[in-house]
Amino acid sequence: MSEFTGKRIVVTGGAGGIGVETARLFMEQGGHVIMVDQDPDRLAAAQERLGRVRLGVWTSALETPAACAAALDAAGGPVFAMIHLAGVYEPDALDADDHAVWNRAIAANLTNAYDMAVAFKTRFDRRDTARIVLASSIAYRRGSANRLSYSAAKGGIVGLTRALSRQLAPDVLVNAIAPGVIETRMAASVIAERGDYRQEIPLKRFGTPSEVASVIRFLCSRDSTYITGQTITIDGGITNA
Repeated sequence: MSEFTGKRIVVTGGAGGIGVETARLFMEQGGHVIMVDQDPDRLAAAQERLGRVRLGVWTSALETPAACAAALDAAGGPVFAMIHLAGVYEPDALDADDHAVWNRAIAANLTNAYDMAVAFKTRFDRRDTARIVLASSIAYRRGSANRLSYSAAKGGIVGLTRALSRQLAPDVLVNAIAPGVIETRMAASVIAERGDYRQEIPLKRFGTPSEVASVIRFLCSRDSTYITGQTITIDGGITNA
């Protein structure tokens, strides 16, 4: 029997490339997954790929604390792990007359992470040490040109992770991941804008969603019971190159 058998796991941004692979890994090991995403069509497509056994879907943009609480309640009981991957990635023109990109970046990448964590605090499964995994990005370390708002929000995720790991200890382990360029729909826009820069990456390739999902699974497993407050970089070595 897998260590995830019967455990409820909520994955926001679940219809994205990393979200689908994360759901797949937990389902293969007996977990009951709720995929949360604002796009009902992509959720339906993901459910078609993964099947409906131990998989539920919930459509939400997570725009309010109540919406975040409802997404967790969709699991139907106490939640073992909350994997928060939802977010937006938009160019930032630094227009003094347009604050919309900044507002959306903070709301959809940082505020909803805070709201999800607050909701999780009263909804996690106390039979085991629960888990929160938040999605940052190497943008918080390197800075992402033309996407200042996004970079700032992802830096905020790291600070939130560190604070939550103290606030919720010892009942919940809280960690973050910071992916580099991963072969997803979001990364396609970066590659189109900046060109193919695999030669800058020590491993000479982009990452795959399954490689990120495996780190998420590790952070939720018994192998990571003394790890909290950390941000794990998954970037093929580019930030240290």
